This record gives sequence, C-alpha cells and structure tokens, in this order.
Amino acid sequence: MPAVKRHGIVVGSAIALMLLGNAGLASADDDFGNGSQKPSDPQASGNAQDGKLSSTAGAVVFDRSKNGTGNAAGPVTSTASNWTPPACYYAPKYTPDQLKKYLEPIWEAGSTGYEWDASQRKKFVGGDPYKDFNKDKEGKGYFWDSYVTEGREGDPGALDCDKDIFWVDQGTPPPPEIPQAITPEMLAQLAYAEIRVPSTTVELAPDGNTKVNLPTWAWLDAAKFKPVSVTASVPLLDVQATTTAEPISLKIEPGTADATTYPASGVCELNGDQIGEAYAKGKAGETPPCGVKYLRSSGDDSYKLQATITWKIHWTGTGVNGEQDLPDGEFGADQDVIVQEIQAVNR
Repeated sequence: MPAVKRHGIVVGSAIALMLLGNAGLASADDDFGNGSQKPSDPQASGNAQDGKLSSTAGAVVFDRSKNGTGNAAGPVTSTASNWTPPACYYAPKYTPDQLKKYLEPIWEAGSTGYEWDASQRKKFVGGDPYKDFNKDKEGKGYFWDSYVTEGREGDPGALDCDKDIFWVDQGTPPPPEIPQAITPEMLAQLAYAEIRVPSTTVELAPDGNTKVNLPTWAWLDAAKFKPVSVTASVPLLDVQATTTAEPISLKIEPGTADATTYPASGVCELNGDQIGEAYAKGKAGETPPCGVKYLRSSGDDSYKLQATITWKIHWTGTGVNGEQDLPDGEFGADQDVIVQEIQAVNR
C-alpha cells in the first residue's frame, strides 16, 4: 500500500516509504509532458548509449557519463562533518489524472479511515482547494509530493518532508513555506552524493619494500585523477546542476607513529600535473617533496600506508552565475609497505 501522510506524520511500512521516495514520475503508459523520462523500472533505470550513463531517481535524472568508473572507484566523504546532501525533497510527481489514479484506489479500500479519506476527497475533489483533481489545469502544472533520496530511506531527515501533496502552476515557483522544494543547489547536492572518484594507489620509490631511515618518495600522476562530474536535472522544470570534483592534495598517513612524513603535515599539494615528484636515479640522498621515512622495521608484517586524496567540489547550474562551492570531499585507500632493517656486512 502506498504511504499516506496524516497530520504531518508519514503512515505506512518501510517498504511503502521506499516506494514513495523512489517512485517515478510516470508509468510507461502515461505521457507526462515535454522532456519527461519514462523508465521501465522507475526505481533504478539506466541507459548506456554512446558512453552516456543516466538514471532516474524519482523526479531527478542523473547523467554520470563524466563520472569516475571502475571497481575501485568510490564515493567521496565530505570534510564538513555536519553536512550531507538532502535526505528528502519535493518535486513534480503527478498530473491531475495520475493523482486521481493514485488516490481513488486508496479511498475505495478504506484502509486509511473514513475521516482521513473524507478530508482528502474534500481537498482534491470537493474544491478545498482543488476541484476534481485540478483537471481544468491539465497540462498547466503538476502536483508536487515528497521524494526520499535513494539510500537515505532510514535517515531521520527523510521524515522532514511531511507536507501533503500540493499543486504548482507551470513556470511558478513552489510556495515559500516549502523549504525542501527542489532547486538547482539541491540538485548539485544530490549530484555530490553520486560522485565517484578513482581509488588512490600511490607510486612509491623504493616500491613495496623500503629500509629503516631511508626516505621513500611518493607521488601521483594527476592525469590519472582528472576532474569528474555528475549532472542532476529535473526535465519537467528545465533545471539542472553539474557538480564537479577536482583533486587538490594527497595526505599520507604512514600506518605507524614511528615515521616521519614529507612535508611534516603529510599533505602534498597538487603541483601542475602531479602531486609529489617522481623519483629519479641519483636522488636517493635528497629529501622527497612528498614521502615518508620509517624509523622502525615492520618485522614480519607490513605497515598500512593510507593515501587520501582531497577533492575540491564545486557546481554550476540553472540561473546561477559562476561556480559555487560545496564542501571538499575525501577518498583514500590503504597499501602495504614492508620496512626492513639495513643489513650491515662485517668482514
């Protein structure tokens, strides 16, 4: 049974809440207007044509054709601990005819109670404020409802969108008392959650095995970590936002306190087309601009060196001048480093 909102409280099972959050704008049998998407599976549809990957989640369409790919790619974690993309939002969901098809079976089943059904009939049929599901405005606007962001169904913030279905004329902004109404900035935040960046494997010299008190050079070819982006849009509203992530620095954590990092902060900034500097023959006695020196052997084990790239994230979108910032994101990976004692030869 679809979830129903009653007096500001969402009523229904967890499954119903998930369906409400991810239901598509239109079924395969309906024409939802210009620019609409009609996926066969509205919960998670995908299209891969000419290198373009897109999917529809509720009212929002994601274009991931410029996103990071591969099994090792993963989502960035915001460096702002108190910031997350919205767990729910409001966007167009029904034409007058679609809302009728959605609500009348619920009323006929009587599962939500006579009083609730009567108040809903009065609201959407009886003219308080909508008469006959606003059919006289067919093609001139949409009924908006809440969506839960995919993957956030159990998030308490998913219950913040507790207002009943409401009408918005085409070309008119939603009521100001609806703070979660979809905007280009919110689309940018939703696209942020879809960003995928490549895993971080640092080039090391010496590679794999190093010696106690021997500086180990570390570097990344920035060409392998070029900017990635995701575009989120609501075709029905002709609004979109593109969120882009660009690598700016590498942080090295040696995996033990018995180590010295270069620089001392362990943070190596992007310099031109690479982070750090590739080791070259003859530089063994030099201090690396980016690297680590282990002060103690790893024994029969290895140290887990963690390399984390910080990505600067910004967005552009409909009606917005220039690039707008979002919190930086981080993504990293561990790699094993074996540290051995330097063996002295006695004669």
